[in-house]
Amino acid sequence: MLFDAADGLRIHGQLFIPKEIKADERLPAVIFMHGGPIRQMLLGWHMRGYYHNSYAMNQYLAGKGYVVLSVNFRCGIGYGRSFRKAANQGPRGAAEYQDILAAARSLRERPEVDPGRIGLWGGSYGGYLTALGLARDSALFAAGVDFHGVHDWALRSRRRDGDWGIRGDEHMRLAYDSSPAADVSFWSSPVLFIHGDDDRNVDFIQTTDLVQRLRAEGKAHVETLVFPDEAHGFLRHDSWIRAFRATREFFDRFLKHQDDASRE
Repeated sequence: MLFDAADGLRIHGQLFIPKEIKADERLPAVIFMHGGPIRQMLLGWHMRGYYHNSYAMNQYLAGKGYVVLSVNFRCGIGYGRSFRKAANQGPRGAAEYQDILAAARSLRERPEVDPGRIGLWGGSYGGYLTALGLARDSALFAAGVDFHGVHDWALRSRRRDGDWGIRGDEHMRLAYDSSPAADVSFWSSPVLFIHGDDDRNVDFIQTTDLVQRLRAEGKAHVETLVFPDEAHGFLRHDSWIRAFRATREFFDRFLKHQDDASRE
């Protein structure tokens, strides 16, 4: 599937559609975002275990009645150097977020999608973009599941000695403004955070800090699933199963109508 971002950049994605759709039926939809961001989702099973599992989850959601759009947003690999080195990415302006908005607009135009029931899910960098979408555009994104995302680039930089080259007041301000934490006061959509507390890639405090900010605001329904002693790319198969089951159940409650939620 192809669609264009607001600045004209062509974005690729993989679209998963349920096999059986009734006439005039409008289904809930979910946008998936990979991590990295130096990654690319494929038109089939991925060679990396983390994305192999993510691809399976997208298929599973489609089998349970969701339209799923997996987005290969800018900064990823496979589409040329200028795409990979896109300006103002991540803590320098979150330019890739416009690709997620473009994905949402594309889904809203599809006849089988209910435009009021679009969710987000992703892990690591995809978790960052999930949280960013909920913080900036809760009116557009009805719910989200955030696996171990980065939520405050400035906090990450302070804890990791200038990670991503973020040093100095100006860079720190831009990094914070490019983070979900900066827009938490606008966040009203329900969210499920999933994180292992022994994560060496994305510090566990990225989730605990944002959860406390959201609870202080009191506008959004917040749930957490924490895996004790678990790493970034979950080491236990049971952790993946529990995380994906919790994801599906969460979306059933907040994206499906009540009568659909009980249907298998």
